[in-house]
Amino acid sequence: MMKAIVCTKYGAPDVLQLQEVEKPVPASNEVLIKVHTATATAASVIGRIGKPYFVRLFFGFTKPRKTILGQELAGEIEAVGSDVKSFKVGEKVFGLTGMELGAYAQYKCMNKNSALTSMPQNATFGESAAIVEGGLTALNFLKHRADIQEGQHIVIYGASGSVGTASIQVAKAFGAKVTAICSSANFDLVKSLGADLVIDYQQEDFTENESTYDIIFDTVGKLSFSRCKNSLTPTGIYLDADGLGTIFPMMWTSFFGGRRAILATTYTRSAEVNLADLETLKTFFEQGSFRAVIDERYALADLASAYEYVETGRKKGNLVINISHDK
Repeated sequence: MMKAIVCTKYGAPDVLQLQEVEKPVPASNEVLIKVHTATATAASVIGRIGKPYFVRLFFGFTKPRKTILGQELAGEIEAVGSDVKSFKVGEKVFGLTGMELGAYAQYKCMNKNSALTSMPQNATFGESAAIVEGGLTALNFLKHRADIQEGQHIVIYGASGSVGTASIQVAKAFGAKVTAICSSANFDLVKSLGADLVIDYQQEDFTENESTYDIIFDTVGKLSFSRCKNSLTPTGIYLDADGLGTIFPMMWTSFFGGRRAILATTYTRSAEVNLADLETLKTFFEQGSFRAVIDERYALADLASAYEYVETGRKKGNLVINISHDK
């Protein structure tokens, strides 16, 4: 048996309940991971509340199809299936469970070809789990979708969150100039990550000054393409991590040259693509050009409290969930 957080119905954070469940056994092509850390993210809230309703096509119509949620994890290999040659018992790993979910548990089985790799040599379990969500999203949007280039000037809106803090560092790693938009309370944080200019969204609307940008990345879904269009260069790109307000602008601008709105999904990509990006993030971390920003740490039993904090919209960077293996 093992401990896990089980979610049997959609709702508020208190639907997350700590229970004893069967410990999984790896198939021949799987590894069994002893999970040490996971994360609580804004993106994962939709899997718990089942809204917007179209997400139930993936998570279950009336209740969660997968009762153990969570996608980002770090831990060590407890056992390997007979066909697994790429991992060894005792190896420290981090990665993404994808739509299989299941990270909020003491143990998790994953296919040997999943988005799973060895941890950065200089990272803790907590740091490794905290790299995943923001880092993968930042690389997907900025590098793969917007093809960020050295010398470009980009705006990161919501710069102090998980995706925001990762995006600053990814943008700087590719040689871009970064204007970070956040509250004044987080100025020191985003400057420490490499932001060249910081604007308090409560005091100034960056779309009303005369500056133009090659990329505007709204990491929190608070802006719109129409609002930002005039702040883009003639070939500028607007990125929206939330995506719901970008579908029509994306379709419309795809038919014309010039400024574009781009929508992307990260966790629905293939494990192979996500794995390649994890390897990039691992290299960045080991080279010192990327660090994990951790706001608070919670025990697995306190996951509901972690999500209450997530839903205030005030977290800085990541919330790490520590998973104990004490009896």
